[in-house]
Amino acid sequence: MSISGDTQFFLISTAARELGMHPQTLRKYERLGLVRPSRTLGSMRVYSHGEIERLRVIKFLVDEGGINLAGVQRLLEVADVLQRIRPLTRGPDWTRTSAKRLAQELDRLSAMLGL
Repeated sequence: MSISGDTQFFLISTAARELGMHPQTLRKYERLGLVRPSRTLGSMRVYSHGEIERLRVIKFLVDEGGINLAGVQRLLEVADVLQRIRPLTRGPDWTRTSAKRLAQELDRLSAMLGL
């Protein structure tokens, strides 16, 4: 299903088949906040390419890494913080605001890790 341009969206049945997962598993992951699929006007879940990739990571961590869903959730939270930190540390636009945001994100990361 393509809505506009090159952006692809997948209905839950297609996403589940693509990932080799049961649709109920995808619903569970949504309830836990691991993914946040968009909804159509008829309330059908639609998954973006980015969400499909996130689900692949979750599947790998669970199946290959033996990590439980609480651990996966914590790892994804850490990864999200790292994604927000990365742009703050690059480029010529380093400002006090950037330094303050970086310090806040590092504090958040430390708290998540219990440090």
